[in-house]
Amino acid sequence: MRLMGLDVGSKTVGVAVSDLMGWTAQGVEIISIDEAAGEFGVTRLKELIAEYEVSKVIIGFPKNMNNTIGPRAEASMAYGRMVELETGLPVDYVDERLTTVQAEKMLINEGNVSRKKRKKVIDKVAAVILLQNYLDSH
Repeated sequence: MRLMGLDVGSKTVGVAVSDLMGWTAQGVEIISIDEAAGEFGVTRLKELIAEYEVSKVIIGFPKNMNNTIGPRAEASMAYGRMVELETGLPVDYVDERLTTVQAEKMLINEGNVSRKKRKKVIDKVAAVILLQNYLDSH
């Protein structure tokens, strides 16, 4: 049973998948989207789901720090509903507060990655972190 983790933003979706045993998460890619124009990268997402034989999708749920649901969390839920409709796969959500901050710190401290390069991979790393958090808790 392979899971896919998605870090959904307004311009990109970071994608990670688990290994077949469901123990570890690995980054796959970043899908460019345009939320404002209604372009959500569904075709590429479906290709990746088929390629990795995904059975469930995990989407980061960016609650506010005071535990309320704001516009980004609502957008993530809408993306999740679209994924369910388009793929027929079950979708679950995981609290992703501070995963992007954690990803950036990891890239700076452990990877010594430049600001320009960080911007290109941060969403994929955040997807890995949120999926790994989900795997660890289940």
